[in-house]
Amino acid sequence: MSLVARHLEGAGIPTVVVGSARDIVEECGVARFVFTDFPLGNPTGKPGDTAMQRDIVGTALALAEHAWTARTTVQTPYIWDADNNDGWRDHFMRVDDANRAALAAAGEARRRDQAAAKADGRARTA
Repeated sequence: MSLVARHLEGAGIPTVVVGSARDIVEECGVARFVFTDFPLGNPTGKPGDTAMQRDIVGTALALAEHAWTARTTVQTPYIWDADNNDGWRDHFMRVDDANRAALAAAGEARRRDQAAAKADGRARTA
């Protein structure tokens, strides 16, 4: 997405990237970036929290209007798990003996579903 934003900016189309991977997006050098320190896949807020989502989108729109320097980053003030001192980082993408069997079973189920979709002609690729 960051490279697309840079291409659009080069063509004169202003962009704002909203994301949760600060190091990657800033390394790509996007013009305007709204960073939300949440697990990947949730850059515009917690699922179902429409007030938070509106605020983050509003922040992005304000950045589009008011950013006057290149490579501007704004960080949202939200915390994913305030009650647990943002403990999601301790468990995000973690594989250990406690979850290894469940993850392996989920992966096998996904592979079966993909094979069935391919056999039924529902797969995205041949």
